[in-house]
Amino acid sequence: MSLSKLKVVFFGTAEFAVPSLERLHGAGHEILMVVSQPDKPQGRGRHLTSPPVKLAADRLGLPILQPRRVRSESLLEKMRSLAPDALALAAFGQIVPQALLDLPPLGPINVHGSLLPKYRGAAPIQRCLMAGELVTGVTTMWMDATLDTGDILLSSSLEISPDDNVGTLTPKLAEIGADLLIETLQGLAEGTISRQPQDSSLATHAPALLPEDGTIRWEESASAICNRIRGVTPKPGATAYFRGKRVKIIDAHLDALVSSELAPGEIINPKLAIVAAGGGSSVRLVTVQPEGKRAMLAGEWIRGNRIMPGERFDSPDQSQVPQG
Repeated sequence: MSLSKLKVVFFGTAEFAVPSLERLHGAGHEILMVVSQPDKPQGRGRHLTSPPVKLAADRLGLPILQPRRVRSESLLEKMRSLAPDALALAAFGQIVPQALLDLPPLGPINVHGSLLPKYRGAAPIQRCLMAGELVTGVTTMWMDATLDTGDILLSSSLEISPDDNVGTLTPKLAEIGADLLIETLQGLAEGTISRQPQDSSLATHAPALLPEDGTIRWEESASAICNRIRGVTPKPGATAYFRGKRVKIIDAHLDALVSSELAPGEIINPKLAIVAAGGGSSVRLVTVQPEGKRAMLAGEWIRGNRIMPGERFDSPDQSQVPQG
């Protein structure tokens, strides 16, 4: 079995997986098939849109399958006929059945965007930012049929910049993951990597984001609010309501002003776009996007709406106020 040309089937869907596919291809491995999620309707027009991994596979001239159900017998038979040395998975989006995981002799290898066993689940990058972590990383693991519980193979850590959000942190981790995948495959082929069981007592979970995860809760501390914004930007976005209209908060920083006498959500200083948060803390808004308008500096939004000191953002339960 040549280390320079393993036979691999790649499973991936989201943008995080694209560097892994590209690096696998560039390393000279034989990619027998790329398996991705089906095209889905996107945007206001609900036009069918291909996932990033499919677009990358088309660009590289690789064969692709988009099964609705990865558990289908037809897909299993196809994989048996391909007889891959390894399966490589990254941000695929479905749980792969054990019968498929058992096929390749070098194993089913998953590239996961956290330092396992922390942040098992669909949204590890988002949830680690929301939790205010200072360090994260990527883990390759030998997959099993449950969610992110397989044995650890390799890992690589990365310090999180205070300015990172999902949009900036994801590509950094994706590049680390791509390198780690190649190193893992070579190590398994050489027999130099040993499987290390995860310590489940240390596990934390990272469920997929829900729309309400992006709702700003002004009673939270300023640091929690800023971390929430980082964890949902650019998608699904952090949302607040002011005068009954939606305002997306794109960027915000901690502010030094502390006062327990101010109500959460109260605009303290319109000139500097400072808003009171929970526990006497405060947030300085940097970039916002009012409903139906372009993104702009928070000061521009405040001046344009002639917002005065003492006005407050609506509470989440006021978010259904009729908009006019």
